[in-house]
Parts: sequence; structure tokens; C-alpha cells
Amino acid sequence: MSNNLSIRMAGLGGQGVVTAANILGGALVRAGKQSTVNPFFGAEKRLAPAESYVRVSDEKIYERGEIIYPDIIMIYHPHVITLGKSYTMPFYDGLKKNGIIIINSDEELPMTDENIEKLKEIGARIYYIPATTIAIETAGTELSTNMAMLGALLEVTDLVSMDFIKASLEERFGGKKFIASGSTAALDDAMKGKFDKISQLIQKNMEIIEVSGVKIKKYSLEKGRV
Repeated sequence: MSNNLSIRMAGLGGQGVVTAANILGGALVRAGKQSTVNPFFGAEKRLAPAESYVRVSDEKIYERGEIIYPDIIMIYHPHVITLGKSYTMPFYDGLKKNGIIIINSDEELPMTDENIEKLKEIGARIYYIPATTIAIETAGTELSTNMAMLGALLEVTDLVSMDFIKASLEERFGGKKFIASGSTAALDDAMKGKFDKISQLIQKNMEIIEVSGVKIKKYSLEKGRV
């Protein structure tokens, strides 16, 4: 992968899109990278569109805010594609040549012929991951969908090691340095409430990341799933 990457995460309120971006950004910094994280959402309510942007580089990053031309797009909910519940449409808008799209869905989603042709022109590499199903089956809660998505990202990019992700998780949920606010804080509290101990929360979420690396499937625009 390039030393400079831009990632756009698109999902719905309550899916932990902002939390995932912060955990990834924290892991990248621990790995010696430069990283910035910027969330974007309107009304702080469940199922409203939400996006987060993560930049990573070996050099100081001066850009902030929305990522117009991402290298990687992560779709946290099928409705981003099927119902257009997103601030960025079409869902692949701005994707760089040979960019990556990771989609959370148990099955392949219908796409128009026009979208398929444009994705072919871009040379998009598309992956499907049943992230919510993995989260429920492994940790007993859909609140860990965001961790399954991070697991898929690590599998296809090798962006940062699991050790750094674990350290970032521990700081997020077990440390005192990170202070969440608003709906993000409420989600953190809800996540903690699903487990008896913080150590169990960390363990289950790391298991989810590992399972995701096995369950992710590449989608061929020419021949279907491979």
C-alpha cells in the first residue's frame, strides 16, 4: 500500500463509524505514522447518515475535513448503497484509480449497470464482509460491527498490526486519556455494558477482527464473487 492513504467510512448513526476511525487513527500513531481523524454527521441520532475520514502518512498531514478522493471506502451499512443514506453519492464517488471498497453485507448488493461500468473503469477492488453477523455471533452485539470492518480493512491492506489496534482499543475503553462526548460517549457506555469486564470487551473485539480476516470475500465485477 501507498505511504499516503485516505479512508472514507460511511455508515449510519449508532454503528460506531466515528469510534472505528478514532481507534484506527490511534493505532496508526502508535505504529509511528502520522494520522488525522475527522468525523462528519448531521443530527446525532440513530440511523442518520454518518461519515468519518482517516488520513495516514509518513509525513506531517496538513489536510483536514472531508476526504473527496479516497483510496479506500468502507460502507458500514447496506442502506448507504441501496437507499442512498449517505452524504456522498454515489457511494463510490471520488474513489481513486484501483481503489478499495469494503461493504458490510451478508450478500452481494444490487448495482445498476452504469455503476458497474464506472467501477470497472476505476479498477475498483470490492470486498464483502458480513460484519454485523460476525459481531453478533462472536460478541453477542451488533455494536461491534465497526470492529469487524476494521478487521476486513487490516486483511486487505496490512495497514497496521493487531498489537497496535489492541493498544488503541485498551486506551479507548480502559484508559482515561480519551474522553468521548455526545452520542459517541453513549455508544461507548453501551458497549461497556455488554461485557462484565473491560478485558472481556477487548478480547471479544480482537476475536471479531481475526474472524473478519477469514470471512472477507472479494467480488469480481466481471465474474461475480471469487
